[in-house]
Amino acid sequence: MRAPLKPPALQSGSQIYIASPASPADPERLGNGLAELARLGYRAAWQGGASGPQGYFARPLEDRIVELERALGGPEWSAVFCSRGGYGATYVLDGLDPDPWPAPKIVLGYSDITSLEIFLWQKLGWVTFYGPMVASGFDAGPEAGYDAASFTRAMTETRGGWSVGLHAESLVAGDVEGVLLGGCLTLVEATLGTPWELDTRGAILLLEDYAVKPYQIDRMLMHLKQAGKFAGVRGVILGEFPGSEPPVAGGPTARDVTRRILGELGVPVVWGAPVGHTPRPMLTLPLGVRARLRAAATQLDILEPAVTA
Repeated sequence: MRAPLKPPALQSGSQIYIASPASPADPERLGNGLAELARLGYRAAWQGGASGPQGYFARPLEDRIVELERALGGPEWSAVFCSRGGYGATYVLDGLDPDPWPAPKIVLGYSDITSLEIFLWQKLGWVTFYGPMVASGFDAGPEAGYDAASFTRAMTETRGGWSVGLHAESLVAGDVEGVLLGGCLTLVEATLGTPWELDTRGAILLLEDYAVKPYQIDRMLMHLKQAGKFAGVRGVILGEFPGSEPPVAGGPTARDVTRRILGELGVPVVWGAPVGHTPRPMLTLPLGVRARLRAAATQLDILEPAVTA
């Protein structure tokens, strides 16, 4: 497991670039999210652009690549928050040239942004953050859209670790330590065979998704298992998988499938944490840092700061 490169912490007045590497955001929700970031004391820059949405993409591919290059490489930006997920982040990865980027910076998002976060980890060793997006989390505010405590600790804590209550269910008990990695299950699977395929050895693996049926979850987990991606995994944190009801009444549920496949690994497994796609306030979790999963207590201890002073 590679040594992580940590970005500088956010401070009051930090400049945040709002990027759209995947699908377009709803304008009203985007505006609400920008207002929330301003309330938190940050200067969020949404630059739009001359080109508008192209199908289910926020902009034409070249424009999305140029935007990310400018956001990730520009020293004036303390962080890059994504506007929303959807689909399309995988397209930009072939066109990114990370060599001139001077230093790591905070990158925050979930869902389709998993692709970018894994790319930055595998290529550069950047610590990134799995959590709310501007039009999908921040727009609803801290009471409904995102968990304010975990967001603040992840973005600003420079002196030590902290604990996060997962508010979940223990499927397999046990305490383990590892590097927290993962994201949206569909996108983790999609890295297989790419130059940025996720190395899961020694990881506490975070997996969540939305609107995938139990048999589809079964297929993706079996693909990862047969590809050797569960060999060396220390523990697993699962999301709530909303919209994943069985297609036939009385059929296996998403929980049933994950318990059957992952329960055989002999590692601690937690089900139903409010991460990524969740109807509850969304946790912000740093990816690429050492953590301890206490499954019986459904608690995650972040063992080191995710940002630097």
